[in-house]
Amino acid sequence: MSDMFCFQCEQTAKNFACEGKKGVCGKEASTSNLQDELTGALIGLARAAVSNGSYISTDRVMLEGLFTTITNVNFDDESINKLIDKVHDEKNLLAPQCAFCSSDCSKSEDYDVSNLWKDNEDIRSLKSLILLGLRGMAAYAYHAMVLGYTDDEVTEFIYKAMFVLGEDWDMNDLLPIVMETGKVNLKCMELLDKANTETYGTPVPIKVPMTIEKGPFIVISGHDLKDLHILLKQTEGKGINIYTHGEMLPAHGYPKLKAFTHLKGNFGTAWQNQQKEFKDIPAPVLFTTNCIMPVKDNYADRIFTTEVVQYPNMVHIGEDKDFTLVINKALELGGYKEDYVIKGINGGSVLTTGFGHGTVLSVADKVVDAVKQGKISHFFLVGGCDGAKTGRNYYTNFVKQAPKDSIILTLACGKYRFNDLDLGDIEGLPRIMDMGQCNDAYSAIKVAVALSEAFGCSVNELPLTLVLSWYEQKAVCILLTLLALGIKNIYLGPTLPSFISSNVLDYLVKNFSVSPISTPEEDLKKILG
Repeated sequence: MSDMFCFQCEQTAKNFACEGKKGVCGKEASTSNLQDELTGALIGLARAAVSNGSYISTDRVMLEGLFTTITNVNFDDESINKLIDKVHDEKNLLAPQCAFCSSDCSKSEDYDVSNLWKDNEDIRSLKSLILLGLRGMAAYAYHAMVLGYTDDEVTEFIYKAMFVLGEDWDMNDLLPIVMETGKVNLKCMELLDKANTETYGTPVPIKVPMTIEKGPFIVISGHDLKDLHILLKQTEGKGINIYTHGEMLPAHGYPKLKAFTHLKGNFGTAWQNQQKEFKDIPAPVLFTTNCIMPVKDNYADRIFTTEVVQYPNMVHIGEDKDFTLVINKALELGGYKEDYVIKGINGGSVLTTGFGHGTVLSVADKVVDAVKQGKISHFFLVGGCDGAKTGRNYYTNFVKQAPKDSIILTLACGKYRFNDLDLGDIEGLPRIMDMGQCNDAYSAIKVAVALSEAFGCSVNELPLTLVLSWYEQKAVCILLTLLALGIKNIYLGPTLPSFISSNVLDYLVKNFSVSPISTPEEDLKKILG
């Protein structure tokens, strides 16, 4: 088995790259290399699409392929090989191979991704920002697509940018594509926000218990609200309770989802604790998108996957979305005999979510008045991806030490570091406001823009600081969006991405004042003066 090369996530070995037989995430080298092969095939598909146009099926394959390569999504070689074949079939529809020669006359051959990893470090850095940003954007576009929402500008840019990855461009040509990736991702997040709210309603604040009631239940993890909705409908009246896990927590705030009385609460803490928290769980777990970890034997018989998530020897629910096997497993296992209370990492047992832009902007006047009266001194957006590497307690301590007259906006799974804390409120506004999943960074941007308009200043002049944690590729595309909007003074951690070269980092520091985190005490002192 050939060695792998992968440096796309924050936990990468030695903060450089996973290069051996297995990545830190548990991915085998064979799987990583197949995902590189899939990426090369997608670049070939983009070449064909740029020359010949595309079909709706082509768009879906492109999004599915990119989504599959995100960290902690697919560990199954067989399914990746099938997807590579699907990409080639789609490419042949767009650019059929010439019958008179062995080459593809449309120049749509697959790209050898190893060329990217061996390129000049600055070119590799910029192309990696584009590729990893596209993977994150494709995940958001995929979630919107399954709800029936698409945008030609988004899909056309994905083809364009994937095409660019196979070209011999210099830094001056690549840098605008990096910024355009962030710009288009904002449109993509807006599309997904529209898809979610028009389908399931505008989120409202809600307290979510972490108590698991006795009796049969199912845990659903990931990000896909449609899968949750289907599961809720299929389990209605069957005596089975449904609990969210990880990034599915914000689903409780959507009116059409919370209307199901058997959507009871949230199971466990952050995604990276699943191997411990799922041990001998008396219920099945359904993974709908990324965030699956290598499955342990003590719960392997109760893991189910659907959509792009696949893991060897786990039952995969296909496009028919028949969750009968999951339901039967829940009834067979029976759940806990008595109510089972799970605590957050700080000892709390109730989580609050539902503070999307619809809710926050509905009380914008109250927020502005509180700032003008000196009752709110500062806003901190503390959020992003969580992970297992040491040093992430920084975010817990930062929130605990933030001034008592400050508001903490948060989103994505990084909030599990502190979302069980009770920090009280200011003028009836809770000091911690969970704005939703990682894609709901769009909500934070809308709120920031609205506040800047209310105060007649730029976003960078607001008493607002972004303190972000990153782990995988959706965090990369969100960072690119913030940079494309010109937002400065972002604090990023727990470590800086290993795929960013020193020259590219110097550019980000010089033009956007991006700073690595240090300690909560030092950073708060620097922020607040």
